[in-house]
Amino acid sequence: MDKTNFGGFHISSPVFSNGGAIPARYTCEGEGVNPPLNTSNIPEGTQTLALIVEDPDAPGGTYDHWIVWDIEPGMAIKENSNPGISGTNSSGKTGYHPPCPPAGSHRYYFHMYALNIKPDIPAGETKEKLLQVIQPYIIAEAVIMSTYEKQTLDSEV
Repeated sequence: MDKTNFGGFHISSPVFSNGGAIPARYTCEGEGVNPPLNTSNIPEGTQTLALIVEDPDAPGGTYDHWIVWDIEPGMAIKENSNPGISGTNSSGKTGYHPPCPPAGSHRYYFHMYALNIKPDIPAGETKEKLLQVIQPYIIAEAVIMSTYEKQTLDSEV
């Protein structure tokens, strides 16, 4: 089964389109708050959602910008919010870490997972631990990708 297209499970944002640029407001050059996100066609049997936002173009390898689980199915994720339990991102903190590529355009993948359990994972866990625990319980995955290129150059990710 293709978990990325199960029953039309979908993630979207009212502020960027799939493949489009994320507005500066949601980056290190703006307010650095998380963008709003919506899900639709949530599969039957979904008890909770998990979200991983990552940048595979980071100089040191994939950079995790946001790890969050225990998101209520059907709930819109509002900007500047924390919709569930946060894991530790690549900056070593919990919560949303805004895009801030050092040079060039980077891609930011927003992976939303529909789960048929509520994982019992303490706050602050890593993406690897979250994926290890939820892997057998993923009903579907939806992905949206955005891009960003800074207007000024420095050494941030």
